[in-house]
Amino acid sequence: MTNETVFTYGAPQLKFGEGAADELGFDLAQLGARRVLVVTDPGVAATGGPQRIADAMKAYGVEAAVFDGVRVEPTDASLRQAVEHARETGPYDAYVAVGGGSSIDTAKAINLLTTNEGDLAEYLNPPIGGGRAPERPLLPLVAVPTTTGTGAESTTVCVLDVLDLRVKTGISHPRMRPTLAVVDPELTMSQPSGVTASAGMDILCHALESYTARPFDDFERKQPEQRVPYCGANPVSDMWAEKSLSLLSRSFRRAVQDGDDRQARADMALAATFAGLGFGNAGVHIPHANAYPIAGMVKDFHPAGYPDGEALVPHGMSVSLTAPEAFRFTYQARPERHVRAAELLDPRLDRPNDPAEHLPLAVLNLMRDIGIPDGIGGVGYAEGDIPGLVEGTMKQQRLLATSPRPVNEDAVAEIFKRSLRLW
Repeated sequence: MTNETVFTYGAPQLKFGEGAADELGFDLAQLGARRVLVVTDPGVAATGGPQRIADAMKAYGVEAAVFDGVRVEPTDASLRQAVEHARETGPYDAYVAVGGGSSIDTAKAINLLTTNEGDLAEYLNPPIGGGRAPERPLLPLVAVPTTTGTGAESTTVCVLDVLDLRVKTGISHPRMRPTLAVVDPELTMSQPSGVTASAGMDILCHALESYTARPFDDFERKQPEQRVPYCGANPVSDMWAEKSLSLLSRSFRRAVQDGDDRQARADMALAATFAGLGFGNAGVHIPHANAYPIAGMVKDFHPAGYPDGEALVPHGMSVSLTAPEAFRFTYQARPERHVRAAELLDPRLDRPNDPAEHLPLAVLNLMRDIGIPDGIGGVGYAEGDIPGLVEGTMKQQRLLATSPRPVNEDAVAEIFKRSLRLW
């Protein structure tokens, strides 16, 4: 086989800026929608924002119902409940997700399973699920993020916890990408400091992982029908990642420290959008693969700024906890990329004697400054948990395939061990 010479790029339509959400009714009418379901979670619903957005659609002849039953960090059970609600109250001719990645991913699952036959499990990524592809077109989906981090408004992926297996997995297909992303920084102003920190680490890792990913032309050449959304680092995804890192370098700490800093909030919203437009095509690798079992096997951790009740390691936080060690591991595969990423993220940081330490040090300094826990031990894991975490990571082969350096169980175990404490 010869090496790949083709990369692909996909993105939703984008509307960005303060006041963008006020135009949703017009946008939906242009898509031909007359009856839509607004999908959100109880916390976001309590702000009144989703209902105001729904009410404003009436001026454009669009009737909207609000479903506020999204679970933060969705599960297979919560997605099935949401799909059932949409089936019982539908039909709808478009969906609108208002919230963080949980709401957007839930809306993606609703859209998939109200337009195509089959059970949720059939569509989950292998080896956990059947990897079934949708046979029918999906309805228009408009994603309106209220957190700055997940990039779900740009991607083809829906992420969830499978409760019986205690593992996180996803569904991935180009048809699941939202039709339109409406990014209004005004909607992020009420985001708590802890959520800003965790979700922002998701932005950071999206940018870093896509920028350091295995290059698209390092893969074996595919036939047209074999092409997948995550095709490896490429010139277009690199551009988005670099710009995202530059925005984070000037505004991430400010946004966490002062939630009323409007410029910092706007920068974070733009950084999240840019990172999503990049990694949604290049892919992510080890930190995200590790994050799935970290979140799925949580014991008794309750983060600040998130709903009370069940234990939870937020997605962005779980991604960040092994990132410094993951980038130490991948450094030798793409040294120049790791050094350049560190320079973009923290231009004032003195270059260490060992260039392999440059990016881990830049990430660690940021994590300490914004209050991320000290490694996986900081969220309740001990050395005895590592075999289970490794098993969960190795199930994420779709992500590990994008690592710039081959990954096996021993390598993952060492990354987890070195991540028990980071400082």
